[in-house]
Amino acid sequence: MTATLPPPTAPATPARAPRRFAGAPTLALLIGPLVVLALGLGYPLVWVVSRSLTDRNDQFAGLATWTAALSDPAVHRAFWRTLEIAAFSTVGCVVVGTFIAFVLAFIPFPGTPGVVRLIEAVVSLPSFLIPLALGVLFGPVGVIASSTGQQLSIMSSVYGVVLAEIAFYTPFVVRPLLAAFSQFPAAQIDVASSLGAGPVRIATRVILPRVWPALAAATSLTFLLTLNEFGIVLFTGAKDVMTLPMMIYTKSMVSSDFATAAVLATIQLALSVSVYLGYRTIVRRLDTKTGD
Repeated sequence: MTATLPPPTAPATPARAPRRFAGAPTLALLIGPLVVLALGLGYPLVWVVSRSLTDRNDQFAGLATWTAALSDPAVHRAFWRTLEIAAFSTVGCVVVGTFIAFVLAFIPFPGTPGVVRLIEAVVSLPSFLIPLALGVLFGPVGVIASSTGQQLSIMSSVYGVVLAEIAFYTPFVVRPLLAAFSQFPAAQIDVASSLGAGPVRIATRVILPRVWPALAAATSLTFLLTLNEFGIVLFTGAKDVMTLPMMIYTKSMVSSDFATAAVLATIQLALSVSVYLGYRTIVRRLDTKTGD
């Protein structure tokens, strides 16, 4: 008589613990920063935009304040002056900063680390110290103006504002380029040099095409910062240089015309956001071309 074995039984599966929502802790951690961001950034923006729809007496005026501000020739001049100063300052920062970054990265000398630390220290200084320092040289009672009979007193003009902004914002171009140059393979420079390429050709045909994203980012950041600069223009003492930030300060603090100041602030905000979106578009396209 043969014995039959019972069929094997499947091992009992342990009971599953109730599944918890894994995103709950993350969501709880995000609620606090989002509330702070909404109160610290969202509320002032909403207040500025809503205040631009009122008149000087804080009464609802619709688009009347906008119409009056946009038809004011002084606002037109301030708008174009802001773009002019930002454009010239950015070009100066890019030219000077690219040259300094090239020298520090590819022509090292014993004092290179000290120069880099000095450039980094300039960024930590308040912006108004630059026009005050330059005023000692180029101001109306500065050293050069006194020795030349007031011939080179440029600090009370657009040239003085541009010079001060170049002196302050050039490190914002130097530092990203130094970081990009540090990742550049030196073998490519050696190959180009062995093929007979000169320093200018190596810089323009070999090095710069590889660091375009860093240069574009530095240029856009510098333009955005100079576009919203207020302290340098104020402390330069250039009375005839009226930019949008200066006009916002004048309308709000001097004339107590908060409605017009809110209109100008909204324009400045839209201009800054447009520059930022343009910067993101350029960087995205450069990244796509680099990946291809």
